[in-house]
Amino acid sequence: MPKGITFTEHLLTQEMTVPGATGAFSMLLSELTIAAKIVSREVKRAGLIDAFGFTGETNVQGEQVMKLDEYANSLIVNRMQKCGQLCIMASEEDANPIGIPDPFKKGKYTLCFDPLDGSSNIDANVSIGTIFSVQRKVSQGEAGTVDDLLQRGRKIVAAGYFVYSSATMLVLTTGSGVNGFTLDPSVGEFLLSHENIRIPSKGKIYSVNEGNYNYWDEGMRKYLDYLKQEDKETKRPYSSRYIGSLVADFHRTLLYGGIFMYPRDNKDPRKPYGKLRLLYECAPLAYVVEQAGGYASTGDGPILDFEPKEIHQRVPLLIGSAEDVRLAEAFIQGKR
Repeated sequence: MPKGITFTEHLLTQEMTVPGATGAFSMLLSELTIAAKIVSREVKRAGLIDAFGFTGETNVQGEQVMKLDEYANSLIVNRMQKCGQLCIMASEEDANPIGIPDPFKKGKYTLCFDPLDGSSNIDANVSIGTIFSVQRKVSQGEAGTVDDLLQRGRKIVAAGYFVYSSATMLVLTTGSGVNGFTLDPSVGEFLLSHENIRIPSKGKIYSVNEGNYNYWDEGMRKYLDYLKQEDKETKRPYSSRYIGSLVADFHRTLLYGGIFMYPRDNKDPRKPYGKLRLLYECAPLAYVVEQAGGYASTGDGPILDFEPKEIHQRVPLLIGSAEDVRLAEAFIQGKR
């Protein structure tokens, strides 16, 4: 595939390889990229239009809502409700599933998304992003139900994320590899810039909030201590890199290799499995990393095999190079 082709060209090329394709899937993804372009524009001029700071409200997660959080969520919901390809949506910012109101056409896909991941870093100009996944409708009838959302990650048909940083990027998989597209502001198009992304099988960087060390299980603490020990044969110690924005930390891990971790802890009894949400953050990124040759785990097994019970469910996350994640699993399970 020639470098620099537009995202639309990429979708059309992929569509031609699928017998009976109607264009619905391509239209859905195209509409999502338009929303991301608008969010990117607002992020870049946030300081000029009083878009920094909090709204004064808290979301369903009990977190303070940033102004850009609210803007991105409303924008994505309003655009995607009208695209005609979705039957139901779920957002990190909304307590309940989001239906498709009349008179808009209902489609055969679902959308789960985190409208602005890393938003607590907005005021410091740290990279933030939008994470999403798409699945096929499984319920009967025209309207979607919560059962359409509560599917294992293995059922995802497309997943990815947008990074809003020095450049705005889309990283996407539709089940046949991972490609990256960079927004060219001069033409307003996402152009192919990173073809067939493959994560190294083993890295030399770990990414975790070490301030929570004392709240982790013994196996997790032993694994971190292992990474810090010097051993030339296994190329340790690893380097530590932690931004505190999941999209940014994961994007670096995907390109350079290594492991990102948000393990279970006992810091907050209301959140024994950490803070990351299965449907909006963990499952989409797990699908991306496995398509790139990596692995994602809860510590007990693959994220993509985890059965969701409710739309805001939290799970631990270990994600990155396959060898690194499987070794972390071994420590957590007491096998090392």
